[in-house]
Order: sequence, then structure tokens, then C-alpha cells
Amino acid sequence: MKFTQTLIAVAILSFAPSAFAADSVATVNGKPIKQSVYDYIAKDATSRGQKVDAPVKEAIINKLVDSEIVYQEAQKLGLDKQPDYVAREELARRELLTSAFLQDYVKKNPISDADTKAAYEQYKKAYGEKEYSARHILVKTEAEAKDIITQLGKGGDFAKIAKEKSLDPGSKDKGGDLGWFSPATMVKPFSDAVAGLQKGSVSSTPVQTQFGWHVIKLVDTRSAQPLSYDKVKEGLQKNLQQRNLEKLMADLRAKAKIDVAK
Repeated sequence: MKFTQTLIAVAILSFAPSAFAADSVATVNGKPIKQSVYDYIAKDATSRGQKVDAPVKEAIINKLVDSEIVYQEAQKLGLDKQPDYVAREELARRELLTSAFLQDYVKKNPISDADTKAAYEQYKKAYGEKEYSARHILVKTEAEAKDIITQLGKGGDFAKIAKEKSLDPGSKDKGGDLGWFSPATMVKPFSDAVAGLQKGSVSSTPVQTQFGWHVIKLVDTRSAQPLSYDKVKEGLQKNLQQRNLEKLMADLRAKAKIDVAK
């Protein structure tokens, strides 16, 4: 019975367009569901790789019908007049229009290849000429760090102590090993300390950063090997686009008359 009803419903939607307005896909209690709404959903589905065939079309329309039924019931209860709903509706409309504006700006102001390549040159310059391989032990206090330096001076095993005492979850289980890195990727006090060490040596004094106190061992150095242009191109473009949007907002705020209620 249910299958028969479904076929009848599809037949009505497919072969009886005179039952509702030409620019609608269905009506609920005489109120049309706009073709443009269906078209938007179908277009979005297609852009995500979904084939909008007859069953999918039926599913979309059925969902829109269900939504319209509930929408009408909510209106009967006056829920669309409640202050919280009105505020949320306004915010949603504002966010949609804001998003549309920013997407339009991005589309009209694409990042050029020249700008991206210039950003890549800056990236390589900031990356530095050397890469370092190092281990570290991170602790809370300077006293703890000094005690570890003393233990190491007496022949203590750096990796073992790191596993036992380091607070860095990303490296402690690897004996404090940080792998290869550019100084630009580390906070300055840390990178400065690493650059001042000789291969195989340990920092003679604790190094303080916002994360705590570090004991550092330089394992090795090599010539810088920054990522290729193709690997960072997309990220560079996103960063440049974000800067453009930040400048846009700063310019718009500078032109706007803003009065904040006190």
C-alpha cells in the first residue's frame, strides 16, 4: 500500500504540474514550495558529487514537504513571533548575507601567482639557512631543569630522563626527540639557544619559554630544506586571502560611523 501511495505521489508531482504554480515543486495546504529552493538543494548536491536522479529528486521534495508542514504548524503556534526566534532569525540572515559578501569579494579579488610567489620567497627567507635536529626536556621550574643538567653532566641518559620527566606530550615518549625543524617554527628563546649549541652538546643553563623550562641537546644540523612551492602554494594563498579580508574589514570599519551604546 505504501509503495502504491509513493508511486501516486511521484506521478502527481511529475505529471500534474497544473496542480500548483509553475514556479513551485509542490504545495502544502495551498502554500507553494518554490522551485528555486529545490534548485538550490539539487545544485548543492551535484557540486558535492551526488547524482540527482528521480529517487533523489523525490527525496528532496519529500523533505521540503515535511519541512513546510512543520513550518506551518510552528507558525500556528506563534513560535515565529517569539523574541528568541526573531533574534536568531535576524542573526542567521545577517550571517548568510555577510558570508555571501565575503565570498563575492574573494571571487572578485583572487590572489595572483606573482603575489603567491613573492610570499614563497618570504617564506624561504624566514625559514633560514639551516635546519636543526634536537632533543629537549621540558619541566615546570628552573630548579628542576638545573638538576637535570647536573644529572646529564654526570653521565645521565638524555632520552631516558626525557621519558621520565618531560612535560612535552609530543616528544617525551620519543626521548625528547623533536626531529628536524627550522628555527622559524620554534619560539625565539628556544631557537636562539639551539643555534648557539655545538653538535652533540647540551644547554649549560635552562632555557625559559612560555611553555616552561627546557634542557636542550643539539643532535645535528643540515642545510635548510624548505617545502617546495607546489606543496605550500595553497596555504600561502589562504594566508594572503586572509590578510586581504582583514584589510577589507579594517577599511570598512574606518569608513563606518560606529556608536556603541553605554
